[in-house]
Amino acid sequence: MYKYFATCPKGMEQLLAAELTELGASAVRETTAGVSFSGELETGYKSAMWSRFSSRILFSLTDFEADDDLSLYLGISNYAWEDLFSVEKTISVSFSGQNSEIRSTEYGAVKVKDAIVDRFRKKQGARPSVDRRNPDVLIYVHLDRKNHVTVSIDISGESLHRREYRAKAGAAPIKENLAAVMVRRSGWDGSTNFIDPMCGSGTILIEAALSALNMAPGLRRKRLGFSNLLIHDEALWEKVRAEAEETAKEHQEKGLPCRIMGFDRDPEIIEIARENAEKARVADFVSFGVSELRDLRNPFDGAPATMVTNPPYGERLGNVKDLLTVYRELGDVLKREFPGSTAAVISSSKDLLSYIRLRASKVYHLFNGSLPCELRVYSLREREEAAGQAADAGAGSAAPRTESLSESATAFLNRFRKNLKHLSKWAAREGVEAYRAYDADLPDYNAAIDIYRDAAVIQEYRAPKEIPEYESHRRLLDMVECVRMATGFEGKRIFLKQRRRQSAGSQYTGNEASGRDDSLELMVSEYGARYLVNLTDRIDTGLFLDYRLVRRYIRDNAKGKSFLNLFCYTGTSSVAAALGGASSVVSVDMSSTYLDWTQENFRLNGIDISDAMKYRFVKADCVRWLKTAENEGRKYDLVLFDPPTFSNSKSMEGVFSVQDDYQEMLRLISGILADGGLIIFSNNFRGFSLDPEALAGLGLSAEDVTPRTIPEDYRRTPKIHCCYLVRKICQ
Repeated sequence: MYKYFATCPKGMEQLLAAELTELGASAVRETTAGVSFSGELETGYKSAMWSRFSSRILFSLTDFEADDDLSLYLGISNYAWEDLFSVEKTISVSFSGQNSEIRSTEYGAVKVKDAIVDRFRKKQGARPSVDRRNPDVLIYVHLDRKNHVTVSIDISGESLHRREYRAKAGAAPIKENLAAVMVRRSGWDGSTNFIDPMCGSGTILIEAALSALNMAPGLRRKRLGFSNLLIHDEALWEKVRAEAEETAKEHQEKGLPCRIMGFDRDPEIIEIARENAEKARVADFVSFGVSELRDLRNPFDGAPATMVTNPPYGERLGNVKDLLTVYRELGDVLKREFPGSTAAVISSSKDLLSYIRLRASKVYHLFNGSLPCELRVYSLREREEAAGQAADAGAGSAAPRTESLSESATAFLNRFRKNLKHLSKWAAREGVEAYRAYDADLPDYNAAIDIYRDAAVIQEYRAPKEIPEYESHRRLLDMVECVRMATGFEGKRIFLKQRRRQSAGSQYTGNEASGRDDSLELMVSEYGARYLVNLTDRIDTGLFLDYRLVRRYIRDNAKGKSFLNLFCYTGTSSVAAALGGASSVVSVDMSSTYLDWTQENFRLNGIDISDAMKYRFVKADCVRWLKTAENEGRKYDLVLFDPPTFSNSKSMEGVFSVQDDYQEMLRLISGILADGGLIIFSNNFRGFSLDPEALAGLGLSAEDVTPRTIPEDYRRTPKIHCCYLVRKICQ
C-alpha cells in the first residue's frame, strides 16, 4: 500500500476527494489545496488517468524532522534513491516552506539536490544530472514551520490540467480542471442540453463532453512521471489505459441524449475551438456557432438547458467598463431565452456578477490560477412572459435593453438622456465640444459627468460616510453602464475620476481604480479655439469647462492689449487672448508640465510662439514673480488672476490661501496694471468672501460678475466659481 497526495487549486478539494474515493482510493483526507490518499500502484495509475480535478499526483516517499540544513541533508541522504530511479535519469527539485534556519526555498532545493547526488556518487560512483525544464524525475520537498519534512515524487509528469488537446487557445484561457469543476458544480449530468455562450477555445464544452462520454482526461497523455521510476509496471499501466480506451469507445458509440453547443463572437476563435474538439476526440458531440452575446437565441427550440461560461473578468482581458454590458447582456439572454434553465458563471468580480441581475442559488469559491473567483449557480424559473420578451427584443436588435437595470439606475439613465438631448443641441449651436452633461442631479448618483467630443469623464464625488462602500461602488457601475447606453461610447472612451475609499483587495486597482486603461489625449473645440485635454493622467483634464465664458470674455476684450495670465495652468485663457488679438501675452506658472502644455495649445491654434517679446512663458512662483515684476517697468492692460484655493507646493514661497492672500496679490497686481486696466479675479473656493472696503483701501473696486460667467451647462451649480472685475479707483 502506497501513500499519495493529489494537488489541486483551492476550492476543489471536496470534489477531488469524492473522485479519488470513486477510483478506489482509501484513507482519503482533504487538506488545503489537495487530498492525501492511499492505494496500490494501480490506484496511482488510475488517479493519473481519470482525475478531472487534480493538478498533480505525488507519490509519497518519506518524512522526517529537520530543524536546520544539516538535518535536512541527512534526512534526504538516508533515503535509498538508487532503488527508485537510475543514475541516468535527470532530476529537478521543487522545495517549498521554511523554518527559522532554512529561510530560502532555493537554498533548501540545493541542499536536497546535493544530498541526492552525493548518495548516488557514494553508492554507484556516478551522479544524476539536473534538468530544471524537463526532468525525468521531479522531486517535491515540503518543510513546515514545525520542522516536519515530507518528500514526494511527481508521477503525473506534466500538470494533469493539461489534457494535451488544446494546441491553441484564446486570450486568458481557463484551465481544464477548473472547467471540469464548473461543469460538475453546475449540476449537469449529461441528460440535458449544454451551452457556453462565450466559449472561447472551447475548454468548458470539451470538458463537458469528456465527462458525459466518460472519457478519461489522461487518455491523450504521452508522458507519465511514473514511467521513469524503477517500480513502474508498464503492463499494469497499459491495462489501465486499455480499460479507459474501451470505456470511451463504448460511450462514443452509444452517443449522448443531449446536445452540446458553444458560441463566440470571433470566427477565428471558433475555428480554434473546433480544432481542439477534434484533438480531444469529441468533435462529433460538440457543435459551434458565431454569435454576439446580445443576439444569442436558444438553439434548443426553447427547451431548458445548462449554461456554463467563463466571461472575461477585466483582470487580463477587456475593459471593465465594457464588461458591465457583457454581464448585463448575459443576464438578459438568460432571462429571455432560457427560462427553466440552470446557469453557472465564474468571475473574479462580484461587481460584474451583480450585473447579471439574478439571485444565485449556490455560490462556490474557487481559484483561477492565483485569482480568487466566485462560481455562481443560477436556477431560472419558468416564465410565461419569456416568449413575449424574446419577440419584443427582435432577432437582430443591437439596441441596449434596460429591463435589467434597477429602478434607481433607470431613473438616472432617463435623467442623463434628457440632459444629453438638451445640452448636446446647445453645445452644437455654441460651437462647444466639451461640456458638463450631469452634475449630481439625483442624490443617489453623486457625480459630475463631462462630455469631451466622443468621450466621457465621470467624476464621482465622495459619498457620505453612512453610505456603504459596496453601495457607492454599485452606483458608480450603474453610471458607467448608463453613460454607455445613452452615448453609445465604447467603454475605453469612458473615464472614471474617483475620490473614494479603497478597501483591501479591491477589484479595481492601479489604472482601473482611476478608470484608466490607456492614456488618452484629444483635441476639443470651443468657440473656434482648440485645446488639448488629457482624460486619464490627472483629476483635472486641462480644460476648466466652467470658465468657458471667462475665456470668451478675454478673447472679446483682448484686442490690442497686453495680457497677463497668472497661475496660467494649461494656458487656455492665454490662447483666448492671443486669438483675440492681444498685443502681448505673458503666461506664468511654476509647473514646467503646464507651461509645455500651454505652448502646445498655442501651436494647436496656429499661433507662432517664436516671438519671445510677444509671447512669454515664465516658470515662476506667481507670488515671487509679482514682487519683482514692478521693477521691470512693464504694464498690463488685462490680467487674469485665477489662483488655486490653497497651495503649499515646495516651489512656492510659504503657503498660499486665496481667502487669506487675495488682497496682497491684488495690491501687487495693481502695481503693474496700466491706467484703465482690468483685473479678472476668479477662484473656485465655495466659501470665498470678498471685502469691498479692504479693496477700496487698496485703491481698487470690484464688480461681481459671477452670474454672467456661469455657462448653460453649469446652471445647476452656480457656485462652481466666483468672478470679479477689479479696477483702479479713479482719483
